[in-house]
Amino acid sequence: MNLQLGLLVDGYAVTRSVQSSDWGAACYELLGAIPDNINGGQIEIGWLRDTFPESDDDSTKLERIRYARAYILKIIRGYLIPDLS
Repeated sequence: MNLQLGLLVDGYAVTRSVQSSDWGAACYELLGAIPDNINGGQIEIGWLRDTFPESDDDSTKLERIRYARAYILKIIRGYLIPDLS
């Protein structure tokens, strides 16, 4: 994030390093939800969009954190590393 966006980070800003054979558990821990289809640690952007609509003023701190993580994943996938194939 520092190199691409110029954000200052100290440690794991969004997540932490995840080496997992159980990606569903990792998704649940970080996002609070498990997608129906996980392919080698990859999740569909449509699922992120549908599962994490824009947060509102009534959301809890944990919901805002999960929304922020999902939003950053959407930015990385959609703008920084688009799939042009």
